[in-house]
Order: sequence, then C-alpha cells, then structure tokens
Amino acid sequence: MATHRLLGISGSLRSQSTNTAVLKSLCARLGDQAEMSLFALNDIPLYNADIETQALPASVAALKEAIAQADGLIICSPEYNYGTSGVLKNALDWASRPGFNSPLKNKPVLIMTSSPGVLGGVRAQAQLRETLSATLSRVICGPQIVIPGVNQKIQNGHFVDETTIEFMLAGVDHLIAEIRRLA
Repeated sequence: MATHRLLGISGSLRSQSTNTAVLKSLCARLGDQAEMSLFALNDIPLYNADIETQALPASVAALKEAIAQADGLIICSPEYNYGTSGVLKNALDWASRPGFNSPLKNKPVLIMTSSPGVLGGVRAQAQLRETLSATLSRVICGPQIVIPGVNQKIQNGHFVDETTIEFMLAGVDHLIAEIRRLA
C-alpha cells in the first residue's frame, strides 16, 4: 500500500498548544497508511499584498511548498471568539495566493477543532470550512471532528483520549479515500 504524505498544521503558536499535541498524537498513530509532518506557523508574517508582488518571505515560500508536496492536509485549530485563530487565517491567506491557482486548489483537507469548552470549537470549524471553500480546497465533509474539554485530554504534553483518537483516525481514513479518489 502506498504511503500518503500528509501535512499537519496547528492553528496555535503556543509552545504547549493542545492543537499541536493533538496533531503529534495523531502522527504517532497513523501506522503505514500515511506519513505526516507538521508545519509551524510561527514565522509567517502578516499577509500584505505589497510584499506578495516582491519576493515571497522564505517562511511563506516554505509553507506553500509544503502544502504543494503534501497529498492532503490535516488542520487542527483552536476557537477564539467564535472563530479560528488569526495566525491560521493569516497563513491560509498567504497559501491561497495566487487566487484560483494556489497550492490549496483541489487539496484534500481534514479539519479538526478543539476547545477547553463544551462545544469543541465547532464555530471555528464552520468558519474554517468556509475559508477553505473559498480557496477551492476539497474539505472532507464528514465526520466533523470537534474536541471539547481538550485540556483534560492532555497528559504530559500528549493527547490521550482513545475515543477521540479513533474518531480522528476515521477522519484520516476519509481523507485518504479522497486522496485516492483524486489520484
């Protein structure tokens, strides 16, 4: 079975990010069906169309290349004020350029959100789904993966909720099915 290249992107910059912990735990559980690397958004500058007409910042070029080389994306975002994080939205704005011909076009994407609250970031997921639709990404329709009470599911920097991990792995199965369908 061919190994699929997945790129994980956390919507948080925190060193102890629960979203990054979720992605790292998922990486460790993928087995031989896929390999996943993580891309940190720490060095992505604020989007500025004036900069875009010049040479791209190295961090932006690296992000776009990582997306282009991946067969699919897994994005895990926190929810801030009923929406996704500014750093993630900013990175997607950079990656969506040039419009209608970006590395996000036709890229299969699995969305996951987490929150310490009871809704698990569902409102951020709706916003993220809309943003990715505008980039012509192929957002996986189901299942919606929301992780409520995420702070209680992290132990020593690792995401340990087996039920949610199994649910995430089912989402990865849907992502890989879409990747294969497009191949």
